[in-house]
Amino acid sequence: MPNHLVDRLRERGYRLTAQRRVVAEVLDGANLHLTADEVHKRAAELLPEISRATVYNTVQQFAELGEVLELSLNGRSKHYDPNVSPPHHHLICDSCGSVHDVAFDTHAPTLDPAELHGMAIGSAEIVYHGTCQRCA
Repeated sequence: MPNHLVDRLRERGYRLTAQRRVVAEVLDGANLHLTADEVHKRAAELLPEISRATVYNTVQQFAELGEVLELSLNGRSKHYDPNVSPPHHHLICDSCGSVHDVAFDTHAPTLDPAELHGMAIGSAEIVYHGTCQRCA
């Protein structure tokens, strides 16, 4: 599977307009967790005419395709993570909001059957909260 978001989208036959390509290029990278506003700011540096609505719609499309993860980590803005594989958890600084990927070797924690309330678990994500060295 290609590692770069643009390559993954191309491989799927996704039509890459200039705007979509710029958003994909901005979202491409390791340990990247940008908000849609941050994506727009960076995309506008490359393509000044790109609108905020286009960026929001594009990141949402990428998330619906499963090519980026849409994360609600801190109760504020959603963050978008282009690293969809392998599955991972996240570590967030409660002070500055920096986000880091956390690898894990096991699947989702198991729940006691009484805690499932009849649900079949499809996935789970753990978000670790703390204070980074810069903020400490």
